[in-house]
Amino acid sequence: MKELGYYNGRIGELNEMMVPMNDRACWFGDGVYEAGMCRNYHVFTLDEHVNRLYRSASMLEIQIPVSKQELKDLLNSLVLKMDTGNLLVYCQVTRGGGPRSHAFPDGPANLWITLRPKELNPDMEPVSLITGEDTRFFHCNIKTLNLIPSVMANEKARRAGCYEHVFYRPGGRITECSHSNVHIIKDGVFYTAPLDNLILPGIARAHLISACCRLGIPVHETPYLLEDLMNADEIITSSSTAPCVRACRVDGKDAGMKRPDLYNALHEAIFNEYYKETND
Repeated sequence: MKELGYYNGRIGELNEMMVPMNDRACWFGDGVYEAGMCRNYHVFTLDEHVNRLYRSASMLEIQIPVSKQELKDLLNSLVLKMDTGNLLVYCQVTRGGGPRSHAFPDGPANLWITLRPKELNPDMEPVSLITGEDTRFFHCNIKTLNLIPSVMANEKARRAGCYEHVFYRPGGRITECSHSNVHIIKDGVFYTAPLDNLILPGIARAHLISACCRLGIPVHETPYLLEDLMNADEIITSSSTAPCVRACRVDGKDAGMKRPDLYNALHEAIFNEYYKETND
């Protein structure tokens, strides 16, 4: 076999393998991986790669469906199916599958393995490098598949019996939630975090702002702090699947719920727009 693919017991040529769309790799990038070299059908540093894969999975509470020894035996048997023994061995586990939901599904992970011919090159010329600020966790404005921080935060909220997990940055600046934007009303003004790289530019957020404008509610797109959230007159989360949700408690303490007139007006405006736009 030239390029091998493995998925939960199925084996085939890599470009012919099919993966269910409900695998959480597709929804969230929710998984961990290892990649290593094989030469002459011997997987190099196999123990170290397998140990690290299990360590990574454990930190994300992903249940690998086989034991370490079973995985090593499987990899050693798969490389023997290849036309060459000099390979890149790639293995990943994803957190199962099911309908799209940030909360964890029950059951073990899905196991993926790919094998492709590859040679280590000992004669590489010196290379050039560039540097740049590390912003890998400062791209919240991009609706990327890699939602591990959101998945872990939402699971924490679920286990606490809560609807959402609100994020804040050092210094207390509120940004957004695990899968929603979050806003407050204080002294008759609607506050929402500004559109920068720290929040997703939510569609429901934009419609709430438009509704405020129609209703004559002032809007401030400006940073606000954790203490502002706790002392707000109203706290509202918004997402495409839940566009106007009112909060009553934060971190176990009563919060918001002081301006039902403004909340009810926004809620009615948002859903009236939805029903109008989706009528036949």
